Order: sequence, then C-alpha cells, then structure tokens
Amino acid sequence: MDNDSLNEKTMEDVHTKEIDLVNRDPKHINDDVVKVEFEDVIAEPAGTYSFDGVWKASFTTFTVTKYWCYRLLTALVGIPLALIWGIFFAILSFLHIWAVVPCVKSYLIEIHCVSRVFSICVHTFCDPFFEAMGKCLSSIRVRMTKEV
Repeated sequence: MDNDSLNEKTMEDVHTKEIDLVNRDPKHINDDVVKVEFEDVIAEPAGTYSFDGVWKASFTTFTVTKYWCYRLLTALVGIPLALIWGIFFAILSFLHIWAVVPCVKSYLIEIHCVSRVFSICVHTFCDPFFEAMGKCLSSIRVRMTKEV
C-alpha cells in the first residue's frame, strides 16, 4: 500500500467510523457532571418517610420524566446544536491552524532577536553599574542595639 492510499484510507475512516451506541461517553467527559439520579435529588431522612406508594410513584415519575424530557429535548434541539457546535469547532480549528499558530511562531522568531539585543544592552550598561554599586555598598554594616 503506498502512502497516498494510506492517507485516503485514514481520511475515509474518520468520516465513516462506527459509533458506539452503548458507551456514548467513552472518554468519561460527563462522569461527575450530569449523573443525577432520584437519590441525588430527593432523599427522606430517617423519621420522615412518606408512604411507600408515594415514594415509588415519585421515583418512577422523576425517572420517566427525566428520561423522556431529555430524549425530547435532544430530538428537537440536539441536531441544530450539533450543527452549531460543528461549525464553531471548525472555525476554531481553522483559526488555530491558519492564524494563531503562525502568529505565535512569528512572534517567537521576532522576540528572539529582540531578546538578544536587550540582553546585550543589559550586560553592557547595567552590569558594570550594579557591580560598582555592589562594591561601594558592600562594606556597609548595620548593627542594632537595644537601649534600656
């Protein structure tokens, strides 16, 4: 297999890969964020229990409502938001690849020249001054006494 056909195969796989319909969060992005169960929201402490039937009906109502509202919202809003996020990340990738990285690389090249000139100026003009000041002030001794 030559290099071009390997690149074509890789590009084809990105767009046609199978998605996992069982594990929909393989990178565990939402593990600690949206795992909200009935017990996380509603809890009755000891001594303040409702009727068992009310507790079971509340659990079922909460669970079914959460499940179907989520499904309805994803059906109505999920695809438009996927389109918007796809466009957003495409623009973000484009800007990063074609604008941000070249600007940063250009800046680093230019600042390297400036930093060398600045370093030469500091070593030429400031180092002798501070060395002389250090020698002049090195013989100063401070002694503190407490008068009673």
